[in-house]
Amino acid sequence: MNNKSPLLSIKNLEVAFGLSPEPLTSVVRDVSFNLYEGQKLALVGESGSGKSVTALSILQLHDLRQTHYLQGEIKFNGQNLLSLNENEMRKIRGQDIAMIFQEPMTALNPVYRIGDQLIESLMLHKDMARPKARQHMIELLDRTGIIEPDKRIDAYPHMLSGGQRQRVMIAMALACQPKLLIADEPTTALDVTIQAQIIELLEELQKEFGMAVLMITHDLNMVRRFADHVCVMKDGELVEQNNVDDLFSYTQHEYTRQLLNSQPETLVKESTNIETTGSSLLEANNIRCYFSIKAGFFNRTIGNVKAVDNVSLTLHHAETIGIVGESGSGKTTLGMCLLRLQNCTGEIILKGDIISQLSQRELRPLRKDIQVVFQDPFSSLSPRMTIQQIIEEGLIIHFPELTKQERYQKIVVVMNEVGLEEDMLTRYPHEFSGGQRQRIAIARVVILEPKLILLDEPTSALDVSVQKQVLTLLNQLQQKHNISYLFITHDLRVIRAMAHKVIVMRDGEVIEEGLTETLFRQPKAHYTKILLQASLFREQLT
Repeated sequence: MNNKSPLLSIKNLEVAFGLSPEPLTSVVRDVSFNLYEGQKLALVGESGSGKSVTALSILQLHDLRQTHYLQGEIKFNGQNLLSLNENEMRKIRGQDIAMIFQEPMTALNPVYRIGDQLIESLMLHKDMARPKARQHMIELLDRTGIIEPDKRIDAYPHMLSGGQRQRVMIAMALACQPKLLIADEPTTALDVTIQAQIIELLEELQKEFGMAVLMITHDLNMVRRFADHVCVMKDGELVEQNNVDDLFSYTQHEYTRQLLNSQPETLVKESTNIETTGSSLLEANNIRCYFSIKAGFFNRTIGNVKAVDNVSLTLHHAETIGIVGESGSGKTTLGMCLLRLQNCTGEIILKGDIISQLSQRELRPLRKDIQVVFQDPFSSLSPRMTIQQIIEEGLIIHFPELTKQERYQKIVVVMNEVGLEEDMLTRYPHEFSGGQRQRIAIARVVILEPKLILLDEPTSALDVSVQKQVLTLLNQLQQKHNISYLFITHDLRVIRAMAHKVIVMRDGEVIEEGLTETLFRQPKAHYTKILLQASLFREQLT
């Protein structure tokens, strides 16, 4: 393959951001690699490594007013793309080089139907009449696995699931049969089974169309499965590149070894004593949460969606129960029900007291004992408050007897516990990285000395090394403060690292439950086996 001329050749690329006369900030430096026809190359690195900047530079999708290509070249089919003007680039985008973005909901226009957006490139680049373009896209939607494509083509983006929207993006990218497909984190926000389906689909279509694929990702399991060649980026520089087998077997750079070692490891000891020692912290019996389906002129109830259906569990002190399942399985709704943040039926017992019948006013004193850490800390932290104000807010409500100085001392202690510095207290959330914001969210709940914390996908948006740091922190806090966790996620690697017991949910019901290692090594339910296989656990389980 390497004897041929590369389809894409990037040489000594340096990209800087800034507006004159302000000094420029160099974000990509001296990056060089080749991508050949039909090859699958993965560009790997954490947030801020420069991988997406490099990919977007190929199509010149950055704001040209503040983007500066200081040196280097990006050659596609022998032509330097950096020398082309906007009109010339517009002819290449979509036709010769296409891109799949990380979040299809933001990449698709919410006010236009799917069909109108799909046929646009065919009418623009292929001069195809609308009826013929529509029929072609229906066939391509069917090829990408969209059920009833002739109906879905008239839907709006919000009417489709995450997996369906990503398939629409793939169909849109492949409409003109490009020579190069750039996939920027195409599966990050998807469930494990949908991730596996999307990767299999990309592999099939790549072979069918003979495209080269540039995959941008931080998921090393996916890289190992999908890519032929790997380039590793750190702080805007390319630190290592090799074919996929050699890179995983004979790692050269320390940063690559760090990434490989950042995969979640077992942090809890499997214990059979947790269930028999001491009283339970939380018991839930026959929890049900149904949502009514209403229709007609009089808005009558015609049915129910069983979000949670007859679920029972027991959580002990210092124990972690992992709740896993795909989107729509009911795992988050169950968590909200157990914390009395969602109406439900059934019995909920906290520390021996029945709380399921308490009013919100009666629940208020108990709120400090049952806290929650959300998936996206940037959304859950007020942008108008400093870190000190965010962490202090709960203390003012639940510990009114403390003086201002005593509150500050407790804040400093908890900041040190989560690995942050005292001088950060005057900053605002936007001044921190994703991992630091999640530590702040954890500090906000830990300072209240809770007995139970609901962790709703707390690491899904984080890089692998930051993810490992947060998981290690959670484990240390559990051991130090005797905290119990309800850990909701679709990442089974995280669950295996953190949970003592696992509950597998599907369509609101518990499909299977048991001790973590027992369930991972000897799954009984067919659905559980599908989840495990989709998580690329096959080699670890055999």
